[in-house]
Amino acid sequence: MVVVKDIMSKPVISIDIEKTIKDAAILMGKNRIGCLVVTKKNKAVGILTDGDIIKKVVAKGRVPSRVKVGEVMGRPLIKVYPEYTIEQVVDKMIRNNVKRLCVVDKEGNPVGLVSLTDIAISSSKMYEILAKRAEMKEREVVIREETAIGICDICENYSDILRRYEDKWICSNCMDDILEE
Repeated sequence: MVVVKDIMSKPVISIDIEKTIKDAAILMGKNRIGCLVVTKKNKAVGILTDGDIIKKVVAKGRVPSRVKVGEVMGRPLIKVYPEYTIEQVVDKMIRNNVKRLCVVDKEGNPVGLVSLTDIAISSSKMYEILAKRAEMKEREVVIREETAIGICDICENYSDILRRYEDKWICSNCMDDILEE
């Protein structure tokens, strides 16, 4: 199962809520990005996109050096955690009509961003992997339908479902690795 921490963009490029839109535009240009996480005392409080700048500042004839980031950023901050599944992220994006979400740790510190582009790239890679597996004919793995609960003999992690393979009890993650080889 793919989770946010596997596909999120990092490091987070952030800007303080009190900085100006001009500062934000310079930072975006310098880093060649279209989105910044807005922080207040190092905690994520919003997201500022290039679209926000165009719609709320440039199109309205406002002077970027006189407009604070906090006046323009998207609120409330819609956040997800690194352990969220792709399905949970997509659901949250749809419900909130956004293309990007801030990934935060348990303390609320920004640790990444996840976008529709990240999800599309991840989905494309997953499709390629599945297609390769379907084409694998030179190596067939025979698995008896014996299952157990316990510690994987390869990675030594606990698993609710272990399968027997070549006299070892193997979790699904390790089995996936074996099948990919």
